[in-house]
Amino acid sequence: MAIYERFTGMPRESYKSYEDLKRRYKVTHPEDFNFAYDVLDKLAQDKPDKLCMAWVGASGEEKFITFSEMSKRSNQAANYFTSLGIVKGDFVLLVLKRSYMFWYCMMALHKIGSVAVQATNLLTSKDYIYRCNAAGIKMAVITGDGDCAEQFDLGQPYETVEIKAVTKHKQAGEGWLDFEAGMYAQSDEWERPSGEKATVATDTMLVSFSSGTTGYPKMVSHDFTYALGHLMTGVFWHRVIDGGLHFTISDTGWLKSLWGKMYGQWLGESAIFTYDFDKFNAADILTKLEKYKVTTFCAPPTMLRMMVNEDMGSYDLSALKHCCTAGEALNPDLFYKWLNFTGLKIHEGFGQTETTITIGTLYPFVEPKPGSMGLPIPSYGMQVLDGSCNPVPAGVTGELCFSATADAVYESRPKGLFRGYYRNREATETAFANGFYHSGDTAYKDEDGYLWYVGRNDDIIKSSGYRIGPFEVESVLAEHPAVLEAAVTGVPDPIRGFSVKATVVPVKDSIPGPDLAKELQNYVKTHTAPYKYPRIIEFVDELPKTISGKIKRVEIREKDASAKK
Repeated sequence: MAIYERFTGMPRESYKSYEDLKRRYKVTHPEDFNFAYDVLDKLAQDKPDKLCMAWVGASGEEKFITFSEMSKRSNQAANYFTSLGIVKGDFVLLVLKRSYMFWYCMMALHKIGSVAVQATNLLTSKDYIYRCNAAGIKMAVITGDGDCAEQFDLGQPYETVEIKAVTKHKQAGEGWLDFEAGMYAQSDEWERPSGEKATVATDTMLVSFSSGTTGYPKMVSHDFTYALGHLMTGVFWHRVIDGGLHFTISDTGWLKSLWGKMYGQWLGESAIFTYDFDKFNAADILTKLEKYKVTTFCAPPTMLRMMVNEDMGSYDLSALKHCCTAGEALNPDLFYKWLNFTGLKIHEGFGQTETTITIGTLYPFVEPKPGSMGLPIPSYGMQVLDGSCNPVPAGVTGELCFSATADAVYESRPKGLFRGYYRNREATETAFANGFYHSGDTAYKDEDGYLWYVGRNDDIIKSSGYRIGPFEVESVLAEHPAVLEAAVTGVPDPIRGFSVKATVVPVKDSIPGPDLAKELQNYVKTHTAPYKYPRIIEFVDELPKTISGKIKRVEIREKDASAKK
C-alpha cells in the first residue's frame, strides 16, 4: 500500500471517473498529523533505501538522498535549531534557493513545531526589513550564494531577529553562524515531542508572503493539514509515479516549491529532482530531463514556450510520462507543439498561495481543453459567483469562490485552504465573506463545466511565474527623486504572460526619456527584488484617479489594450 492510501483509504486507480472521484474522495488523518513524522519518517522506517531526492548543483555536482538520510539530516537540523533556542511557535526565515538544506530545515521545523517562512534570494534589505518585522522572525537561515547575507545585514537592526546563520560555509559578517557545521555536529536521532511541545494538525506550520495591491504583502498562514491538500497536487494532478522522479521548476522562496518539490510527491512515493541552477536555460533543462530520466514534469508556460523553441527532437525524453503547467494561461499553440514533440498532453492546474490546487485537468479523469484550467478539484466546494454571491450561468464571468468560513475547524474546511492572514483579521474577514473564501480571481465555465481564466479582481501581476504586487514597485519608484508618483500595471507579453509596466509622473525639473527610464529600472532592480522591475516605462503628466484619489489602474490597462488593437 502506498503511503498516501493511509489518508485516502484507497489507491487512485480505484476511482473510475471524475464524478466518482468527486463522490468518494475523502482525506482523513490523526489529530496530531505532522508530515515530517507521519510521512517522511514513516517512509524512512519502512523504505529507508528508497530514493527521496536527486540533487544537482549549478556546477554539475550530484547528491542522491534516500528517505532514511533525509530523515536523519532533518533530525540533525532539528537538534541544531533547538540547541540555539528555537522552540515550537518560533518563526524561522529560510532563504536557501534550491539547496537540499532547504528540505532538511523544513522537515526539522515541522518536527519542532516552529513556523517556516520562505523567501527568495532576490530580496534586498528593504524586503527583509518588512518581512522580518511583520512576521516576528526569530532566526534567519540564509544561503551563502551571492550577496544574500550582506543584503540581510543592510537591514539591521531588526525588531525580533536573535539568530542568523549562513550555509555553504561562507565567511559572512559579524554574528553569523555556520549552519551546516552546526547541523552536522548534532546527533541524527530525534524523539517526537509530547505534551505541550507536541504539534497538532491545526497548529501553524508555515507563513508565506503573498503580493498585495494596496499595501505590503499579506502573510498567508497554513496549518499542518496543508500538506494533505497536496495529495491532489502530487498524486492526482502531477500523477507522480511510485519510484519515479518528479521535476517542478521552482525556487524554494515560493510556495510553488511545496506544490511540486515536497508534500504531494513524497505522498506518492516519488523522488524529487532538484536542480540548483542560477538562470533558466531551456536547452540545459532539456538536457537534465534526458540525463536523469525525469518521469513527471511541471513548469510554467513561459518556460515550456522557451523549451519548444529549442531542437526538442534531438533530446531523448522517452522517460517522461506526464506533464503539467500552472501560473499563467496555456496557449493552445504551445499545447500542440509540446504534444508533437513529446507525445504528451500538458495538464493545466490552478491555485493560489492561499490554497493548494483548486482547478485542474486530473488524468485520466479530465481530458485537457487547451487554454482551460480544467474542472474543480473535489473537496474544495468551488463555485463561480457574482457580486451578490449567487452562482452565474455558463459563459458568464464571475469570481472563483470556495465554501469556507474563517473560523471553520479542520474537519470541515478544505484540506489545503489557508487559515487566514497572519496578524490581519480585517483582511481575513474580507476574504471569507458570506460563507465563502473569495479568491479575487475571475473565470467563466463552459457548457461542459470547464473553467477558463479571465483575470484578477485586484491588480496582481503574474509575470514569468512571479506574482508581483504593484504597491511594492510603486513604493520604490516613489523614493526616486525624479518621480512624483507612479502606477504599476501588467501588459500582455507573449513570452512572460505579462510584463510589468510603470506609468510615471516625473517631477518638474526632470527630463523624461530613455535615460531616465533606464535609471528608474536600475533603481528598482537595486532597491527591491529585481524580478519586479518595470520592463516598460511610460511618462505622463497625470495619473487617472477616482474622486477619493485612488489610482485607477484599470483605466491604464484599458488604455493599453485599446492602443494595441
